[in-house]
Amino acid sequence: MATTEKPVLSRYKERMEKAVAALSDEFGSLRTGRASASLLDQIRVDAYGSSVPINQVGAVSVPEPRMLTIGVWDKALVVSVEKAIRASDLGLNPVVDGTTLRLPIPPLTEERRKDLAKLAGKYAEQQKVAIRNVRRDANDDCRKAQKDSVMSEDEGKRFEGEVQKITDEAIKRVDEVLKSKEQEIMHV
Repeated sequence: MATTEKPVLSRYKERMEKAVAALSDEFGSLRTGRASASLLDQIRVDAYGSSVPINQVGAVSVPEPRMLTIGVWDKALVVSVEKAIRASDLGLNPVVDGTTLRLPIPPLTEERRKDLAKLAGKYAEQQKVAIRNVRRDANDDCRKAQKDSVMSEDEGKRFEGEVQKITDEAIKRVDEVLKSKEQEIMHV
């Protein structure tokens, strides 16, 4: 039978930090009024018989605030990259110029801004659930350690209090990141 270890707070804190970092990555792919290379991070291109991220088939750059360019390295993949961009839900229409694709970023409508803010809220809620799942895991491990007499009841109560504190901090950071992103999206 495996021996139960005393739960370590830093392990759970690290997992919560990763959830907050993942939210920032997801927000990078949300379109605001400005061009950003991370806007295309979620797009995958069919290349050489597999699906690869767009940045593995070409160089993405931002020459001006409302324009993205993709310098495709293999001329045979230009059509695949164009199809992938058109098929995405970003609402971008690439202009093909040899092996370069220019993506003008149209200004967002008020309705689209509201939809994006709602989507940002959904992403944030998913990460809050992930953080709460980490809290549940920590509390379960604590109870198991108490049951197996690795941790006293007082230590367990103190540990659960600390876990709740880091959970509250992580959720607060998620809310701050969400508020910042919503302001960025709604800014005209």
